[in-house]
Amino acid sequence: MQRNRLTTTAVALTAALGLAACGAGNDASTATAGAASTPAATAAASSGSTPAAAASSTSNASGASTSSALLADNAKAHAEEGDPAYDAEDVVKVTLQDGASSASTQTGVQIDGDTVTISAPGTYVLSGTLTDGTIVVNSADEGRVRLVLDNAAVTNSQGAALNIVAADEAVVVLEEGTTNSLADGTGYDTSAEDAPNAALFSMADLTIGGSGTLKVTGNTNDGIASKDGLVILGGTVDVTAADDGIRGKDYLVVQGGTVTVTAGDDGLKSDNEDDDTVGYILLAGGTTTVDAGDDGAHAEGDLAVTGGSVTITKSNEGLEGANVVIAGGTSSVTASDDGLNATQGSSSGGGGMGGGGMANDGSQLVISGGTLVVDSGGDGLDSNGQTTISGGTTVVYGPTMNGNGSLDSNGGIDVTGGTVLAAGSGGMAEAPDTSSTQGWVQLGFSSNVTAGQTVQIVSGDTVVASFTAKKDYSNLVFVGDDITSGQSYDVYVGSGSLGSDQLATFSLGGSTDGATKVGSVTAGQATGGMGGPR
Repeated sequence: MQRNRLTTTAVALTAALGLAACGAGNDASTATAGAASTPAATAAASSGSTPAAAASSTSNASGASTSSALLADNAKAHAEEGDPAYDAEDVVKVTLQDGASSASTQTGVQIDGDTVTISAPGTYVLSGTLTDGTIVVNSADEGRVRLVLDNAAVTNSQGAALNIVAADEAVVVLEEGTTNSLADGTGYDTSAEDAPNAALFSMADLTIGGSGTLKVTGNTNDGIASKDGLVILGGTVDVTAADDGIRGKDYLVVQGGTVTVTAGDDGLKSDNEDDDTVGYILLAGGTTTVDAGDDGAHAEGDLAVTGGSVTITKSNEGLEGANVVIAGGTSSVTASDDGLNATQGSSSGGGGMGGGGMANDGSQLVISGGTLVVDSGGDGLDSNGQTTISGGTTVVYGPTMNGNGSLDSNGGIDVTGGTVLAAGSGGMAEAPDTSSTQGWVQLGFSSNVTAGQTVQIVSGDTVVASFTAKKDYSNLVFVGDDITSGQSYDVYVGSGSLGSDQLATFSLGGSTDGATKVGSVTAGQATGGMGGPR
């Protein structure tokens, strides 16, 4: 990119660090670190025909074994792509109306005032409005209960608007071209074990699909909650919740559709702690946007992004799980604390000290593909165990305070491929391990590089990388194919300007016009922060 006129005060380089010779190829030749652009050659993981297929896919061969191994033991998701399909000639039509609801047949449907109970497998098409009523599913028989919402609106001041007490499997179908809504009341009692605590609540495996729209408002607790597994295959799902937005206890899978969540606590959640096969979140397709009061997505087990688009616009910690895998798709994470956080919640037998000076708890943060942009107030990429990067393009706008770093890993950082640009404060700055096979450099500045300035890493007459930050930083780590251990690189600094979207830019290449050389660094040498060689 063309350089703007440099600032009047040059930023002095005090040190730099780098590592081994170039390893596996990265996924992109250029990248824009913003919501609207992705690297042209980024390989997204296959969306697959089922959630199970998507879970096992990765976009970089060198990272596939690690990514797939972490996810392989997860319980298989129950849903299949064809679950929302139904025969329009073989349905029970239920018309909702205050005090006068009706059904086309009494088989499998009981109506008591404004409570409509479905007690047998089959397909039920619901339309109309209940201003203070509820839909109950209580089917003890084997077989799928399919609820087709066809411009249905249900509000229940005393509890869940849709309460699935029992079913072999429940499927909510959003009919094409329709807008549907479910809302519960405020302050009802949810203290009993397995009490419904969401506007859409299910004790059974729950699937949501179709192409219509569903608006869910959880005024007391959660928006959508399943005590088993929860899979979203399609539709436009808009959730607002006082507590968690969408929760699947055993697992939460987003395979398609457009999901928007505004939550007072966690946006997406899976909280089964029984064993390491459950409690996972898989974002494999579709478009997901989350505004959360606490974590954007929180999994007691694994949290994986393998495809689609994921945007965390507001959170305390962005993506958190016992293991965190980014294997494809496009992710943008904004967090007041850690952007990505892999944590088991405890150290492994009081294990030794890792690169971040803390105990290694055995968790893993794995990036093998896709595009990831993180803006964090705390650590950018934080692993209480090991961090492994083998592909993809990762850009981190890290912390400005010295108590955190753009990269933080108790078990060390192993980089074998991909492109990483991580900028943040210098006090806790960390860089890849000496065992890494992908080359990298670390730049330490005696004073902050300010927002809008551009730093370039140059080899001879070639600009290897250009970065214009959206906020101040004093330490920068760059990992890429064009960095070779032991080689010297010049560093240029000049003024720049942010785009109208206020997202800064990163590219592999550029021009030094209007910039000033402020120093040189050697790949393979470290200084400052927590970044000494290991």
